[in-house]
Parts: sequence; C-alpha cells; structure tokens
Amino acid sequence: MIAENESTAVWRNLLTAEKLVLSLFGKILFEFPEKSWLETLAKEGVFEAIPFGEEQKDVQAGMELLTAWNKAHEGGLSEEAFEDIRDDYTRLFIGPGKVLAPPWESMYFTKERSIFREETLQVREWYRRFGLESVKLHHEPDDHIGLELAFVSHLAEQALTALDAGDEEQFNKLIAAQIDFMTGHTFQWAAGWAALVLEHTRTDFFKGVALIVKGVMVELHDILVEEE
Repeated sequence: MIAENESTAVWRNLLTAEKLVLSLFGKILFEFPEKSWLETLAKEGVFEAIPFGEEQKDVQAGMELLTAWNKAHEGGLSEEAFEDIRDDYTRLFIGPGKVLAPPWESMYFTKERSIFREETLQVREWYRRFGLESVKLHHEPDDHIGLELAFVSHLAEQALTALDAGDEEQFNKLIAAQIDFMTGHTFQWAAGWAALVLEHTRTDFFKGVALIVKGVMVELHDILVEEE
C-alpha cells in the first residue's frame, strides 16, 4: 500500500491527525453534551487547529465557526449557551418527535427510515472483527455516526502502531480495512447526514461540527480511495 517513493513520515502524520480528529468528533456526536467537557474544549482552544483537511473548504468554514465559539466561551460556558447546545443536540439527533438529522446509517437507505437494519448488523460485524463492541450494544444502533467515526479512528491508531513496528502486512490490512469500511458505509451517508444538520441546526457549534465532518470525509475519500 505504501508506494516506494512515499515516506513513512507522511503516513505517520496522516494517521495521527486522522486518529485525533475522528476520535474527537466521534465523541462530540455520540455522547450527550456535558457542560464541563464543552468548557474544557473551549478553554483549551481545541478547535483552533484541526490537523487534517485544513485546505478543504468545508473544514475551513467549520473551523472559523468553532474558533469563534472557542473565543466566545474560553472564560466559561453560560447556562444559556450550554442549554442552546444541549437542546440542539436533542432536536437534531434524539427527539422527541421527528429526529431532524438521524445519526444512524440505516435510516438513510430505507423508505421507512427505520433503525437496527442490515446496515446496523454489518457495521456491528466490522467492529467485532477488530475486537470492538458498542458501549450501548442493543440500546443504540451500532451504525451511529459517532461510533463509525470512532471506529475509523481506531483503525488509524492500529495502522499507526503497525507502521511504527515495521509490520507492513498488518499496516496494509488496516489501511484496506479503512477503505473498505468507509466506502461501504460512512462515505455513503455522511454527506446526507451533514446536509440535514446544516439545514436544521440552530447553533454555530453543530454547524461547525457538521461542516468539518463533511470536509474530512471528502479529504479522506480523496486520500485513501484515490490512492488505492
């Protein structure tokens, strides 16, 4: 998978950035917002430098929004600002009533917009192949956008370990797994999910999150799939 003229350092930088970015946004999207953690993100200026896809236009637009959010709340998150984010998360991803931006893959491929379908089971099997299981197994569909991002982050971390160990066979296996999983799953629906978030969100926070996830998916597709 590594071309003869392609340095190990390039892959190491790519995988490190991919691991960090997808892990962060996977957590943001999967876990219900907690005030203390959001305040930590703002105080540490986490969104002021996204080490992946910086030249991608959606990533740039998302970074501008989240950098402004950082600066506005670096001294602390007011109850009103926190409630705005929590309410937006609920409206977009949970309900009650119609879920405005469903975070589950299976809902994007059926007229009934139902969950726990074939896509869910396929994704669950992918996790199990690599020794993982959802912390909310049977209670939250495995094909949640946050879980899929976290899984790809895990594959990137494992590929980085193989790269550092000089295990070319395992490295190639893990890069191929990333490509196969994202081509068959995340790439197929992340853009549609992001479009719904951008249409319905009431906060710059989740607008920024959706733009960055959308842009990162484009960047990953260009790097991984086209390299293949």
